[in-house]
Amino acid sequence: MKRAYNFNAGPSALPLEVLQQAQEELLNYNETGMSVMELSHRSNEFENVHNEAQSLLKQLLNIPDTYEVLFLQGGASLQFSMIPMNFLNDEQIGNYVLTGVWSEKALKEAKILGRSTAIAASSKETNYDRIPDLSELNLTPDDGYLHITSSNTIFGTQWREFPRVKGDLLIADMSSDILSKPLPIENFAMLYAGAQKNLGPSGVTVVIIRKDLLATVPSHQIPTVLRYDTHSKNNSLYNTPPTFSIYMLNKVLQWVKDRGGVAEIAKTNELKAALIYDVIDESNGFYKGHAVKNSRSLMNITFNLQSEDLSKKFLSEAKEAGFVGLNGHRSVGGCRASTYNAVPYEACKALQQFMLNFKQENQ
Repeated sequence: MKRAYNFNAGPSALPLEVLQQAQEELLNYNETGMSVMELSHRSNEFENVHNEAQSLLKQLLNIPDTYEVLFLQGGASLQFSMIPMNFLNDEQIGNYVLTGVWSEKALKEAKILGRSTAIAASSKETNYDRIPDLSELNLTPDDGYLHITSSNTIFGTQWREFPRVKGDLLIADMSSDILSKPLPIENFAMLYAGAQKNLGPSGVTVVIIRKDLLATVPSHQIPTVLRYDTHSKNNSLYNTPPTFSIYMLNKVLQWVKDRGGVAEIAKTNELKAALIYDVIDESNGFYKGHAVKNSRSLMNITFNLQSEDLSKKFLSEAKEAGFVGLNGHRSVGGCRASTYNAVPYEACKALQQFMLNFKQENQ
């Protein structure tokens, strides 16, 4: 079976072993005579899948007992609204670091709700080619939280060091890099991530939230299904969850565990990204990285060629060679290789060789 070299930004590559196991179990999960998609979300069989996924995530990220793991719907984009809705009162400010499109959208949703907001720092003036230095952050005593986007899919930047905030009221959208490296969970009030990059297929959003934060949710004015405490009290089963997505999340988490956990995955991610960044750095300007070196993402590698015509030729020939998803976002143009956990080292090695050959033939 021929598999594409899948560098899509999301939905993205899934581990082949996980897909094969899901295929084997698709019609008869755990001798139930039903697909996991047909199981009641109230059944013991699905409850075991659900709880095991929570447990695996806690193990892999060393999540303390002081945090809840929730499985929600609506993608990371719904969290943009739920966060200020649940955690900002009239006296507090939602403070945002702008590092790309998704952080802009998060700020926009807080403003739509009429909440007080501020911009702690921004790299918009240089087309989001860097992460602001920690010394640039403008924090205030009235901040209800500081919101960041840990890795920026479109622009190819990533936080290397996280800010420390009073009360550890740091909230991070980690859709692009969760589970790609160990995390100092205790530094965060909340982490959230759409699953469709490193965790599984689209449909489920993982929220890791400190329990004491749940106690601050106002008792009125927030619709029931948009309250984090609703989902906490009901083990994320207040309404019908995305059962198949949670099942696949469980399988991916087990795959990470079988490979030595997040620390081992992180080592492989470093090696994968280095294959491509080394070609860019040693190309004498034939390939031009968008992100400055100390802000480069290990998950989303963005680069341009010397002209738009050359970029089009590169992408056309790459597609013919079996590479998928290398088109850059319109905000940056050029090319983007998303090297998430499930993208094999061999795919990155093949892309490295293709880039070297293309340069030799076109310089």
